[in-house]
Amino acid sequence: MAVCARLCGVGQSRRCRRRQRQNQQDQGSDSDMDEEEEERIVGLKQGDAGGSGGGLERGAATAGPSDACENGSGHVNRGGSLDSTSRGPPRPQSLADLPPELLVETFSLLPGTALPNVALVCKKFRQILNTETIWRRRCMEEFGMKEDLRKMEVGGVSSRDLYVKLLHPYRQILGLWQPDIGPYGGLLNVVVDGLFILGWMYLPPHDPRVEDPMRRRPLFRIHLLESKKATVECMYGHKGPHKGDIQTGKKDEFSTKCNQTDHHRMPGGRQEEFRTWLEEEWGRTLEEIFHEHMQELILMKFIYTSQYDNCLTYRRIYLPPTMPSDLLHPGLFKGTYGSHGLEIVMLSFHGNSARATKLTGDPNVPAGQLTLDVDLSRPVVLPDLEHQRNIEELSRLVLGVHEEVQREQQQQQQQQQQAMDTSLAEGACSDVAAAEGVEPEPVTGTDSSQPGPSSSSSTLEAQPFVLPLGVMARNEVYPRTCRKCFYGTGLIAGHGFTSPERTPGLFVLFDADRFGFIWLELKSFSLYSRLTDHLAHSHAPNMERFEAMLCNMQSWTS
Repeated sequence: MAVCARLCGVGQSRRCRRRQRQNQQDQGSDSDMDEEEEERIVGLKQGDAGGSGGGLERGAATAGPSDACENGSGHVNRGGSLDSTSRGPPRPQSLADLPPELLVETFSLLPGTALPNVALVCKKFRQILNTETIWRRRCMEEFGMKEDLRKMEVGGVSSRDLYVKLLHPYRQILGLWQPDIGPYGGLLNVVVDGLFILGWMYLPPHDPRVEDPMRRRPLFRIHLLESKKATVECMYGHKGPHKGDIQTGKKDEFSTKCNQTDHHRMPGGRQEEFRTWLEEEWGRTLEEIFHEHMQELILMKFIYTSQYDNCLTYRRIYLPPTMPSDLLHPGLFKGTYGSHGLEIVMLSFHGNSARATKLTGDPNVPAGQLTLDVDLSRPVVLPDLEHQRNIEELSRLVLGVHEEVQREQQQQQQQQQQAMDTSLAEGACSDVAAAEGVEPEPVTGTDSSQPGPSSSSSTLEAQPFVLPLGVMARNEVYPRTCRKCFYGTGLIAGHGFTSPERTPGLFVLFDADRFGFIWLELKSFSLYSRLTDHLAHSHAPNMERFEAMLCNMQSWTS
């Protein structure tokens, strides 16, 4: 500990003590005196450690941890010899000997989860841990709280209570979550917002304004305002906060429950609730929606989602990891899906593949499914603008790549089958040869490995782009230049996710924040725009955890 004290600058270093002794005339050799002092201290420690007298160990064992801290290092002067503390300030022999201000600074650097164990060491540490500076720093560094802390402390709630009773117990629910609302899914972001923990449901912009910012709706909040006990309140409905509950049982999963669902009801009954929901969800009235099929889809969604009354189960989701080789920065995008309106997808990269997974869905293709699968090793070079307007020309280009992919897949399946047959034949020959006592000759064959697809993307930068005639687009205003195009497939299905199939299409990269997909079979175009909101506590620890989450998402809705 003496060495540590020297390194940390606590007490006087050995060299400084030498300079002081040089000014004293009654001293001989300083280096000899230092060596004698060190030998004496070591001898005392060894003497205390050995023998049945107990020494320091017996004193610490008798006094207990609290007394050991209060009595300091327990240094003893034996045999009338000069103690090292007789000259100058004493050297700290343990962490408990440090000044309180240094202990406060030291403890404030520790993670909050380690501080309860520090409090168990001794009474002095436990008293120092009552310092607000320590807990204020933990709230700021671990949860991003800043100016609100001092206002809260003036109001009678300490930073220690905030950390111990609110932030730490509910830290596991911070981040991104997907609610279990059948095929519709959703995106919930739980954040520390001022003196609250708030659950925000993220809603896409009103169709078809895909480049507008996301909308947010509070679903629940947790706070310490009314008492020094965490209070959970449901924010659903139009009558203000009311009693709610949160249950955190399984890992990466939690549930919310409203204890006063009558706060969700409106005086005008279900008709008023539907009109209010429609205006919030779509930004229009039912009379303004002329498409009959779209009216049915909207009414179906209201009936399905309103039955939950904010009593939902949420499962954790992560943002995709970023790799230097990614075509663009992965993340969340909002995209157009015809009569279903705008939906949220997660774009991620897996080697030569770019995948878009639905976070919100519809009765045809539910949330959690892989809506787009793009082969980045198969670029498509667009023709001039005149030929781009011809849907037949575009179909010829994309379908040509599609047929090539199918041929390669069939060849790979045949090669795998041949390899299995060869393996079985070799096994049979080995069995016969072993029975007859003959050593079989090795079987040689041709190399069946196929070269991987070329990863070069020889497409023009900022080349002109126009949608083919006859392709429907929710957005009449879309980018007129693109960077690259690739072959890909999109997932389509009947109502209730019946007869799902992957259909060929064209992935179009416009810029760092926008891309599109042309569904050839549907003759439809989807435009996607990046979600730019800051999402804390949401990044995947590694690629393995992220891919496992994607597999689980598909199983939730399959």
